[in-house]
Amino acid sequence: MSEPGPAVANAAPGTDPVRYGRILLKLSGEALLGDRQYGVDPEFCLTIARQIAQVKALGVQIGIVVGGGNIFRGLAASARGMDRATGDYIGMLATVMNGLALQDALEKTGLPTRVMSAIGMNEIAEPYIRRRAVRHLEKGRVAIFVAGTGNPYFTTDSAAALRAVEIGAEVLLKATKVDGVYDADPLTHPGARRYAELVYADLLRDQLKVMDAAAVSLCMENDLPIVVFDLNEANNIVRVARGEAVGTLISGSKSG
Repeated sequence: MSEPGPAVANAAPGTDPVRYGRILLKLSGEALLGDRQYGVDPEFCLTIARQIAQVKALGVQIGIVVGGGNIFRGLAASARGMDRATGDYIGMLATVMNGLALQDALEKTGLPTRVMSAIGMNEIAEPYIRRRAVRHLEKGRVAIFVAGTGNPYFTTDSAAALRAVEIGAEVLLKATKVDGVYDADPLTHPGARRYAELVYADLLRDQLKVMDAAAVSLCMENDLPIVVFDLNEANNIVRVARGEAVGTLISGSKSG
């Protein structure tokens, strides 16, 4: 059973009210690429860190799950003949590298940060322990969760949903390169329609490629809303935390 997140009233004095007091931000590995084709762009990491710092200044508690697709994808390696479990473990190690890069950027903005790994590597990251993670958040630290769930055959989307539920996050924010969920790929279909709101069942029924079914089901079972938004748009993380209509909101029911 997860512990409840903080009340909205916990926003820092003198700041605008926020809708969500504790959030889980899911960043893909590709989000750290910037303009590069491979690896991590320190400057773009710093841009992301500054956005997170703005949210933190509102009094919001922040956990982050980061992927590793900019370095290695276990599923793609499996398709080329590598053992799936081995590929997934290599992918988990890639998320650790990304987590450390993001920690460095966050600390450059003055935010105390802890990297917590589902796979033991005590010299560079703390082991993931749910109660310790919650305590870090309560102490005002940003917690970065790496190495997925620690198990092969699970995506970092599933890891994000799991960690969000465990820490009592009030919303799961999925940062992407587009401004929400569309009925077709907007990059190849100019007439694609963006959804302002969806219910969990829509994702599963229509097989919308937002998150895998395991992640969506976990969010649905725990009534955890998901917001899919464009990370490249300035201040979007802050706007979501304040409850503004940004991207696509996925929940148990539509407001309208």
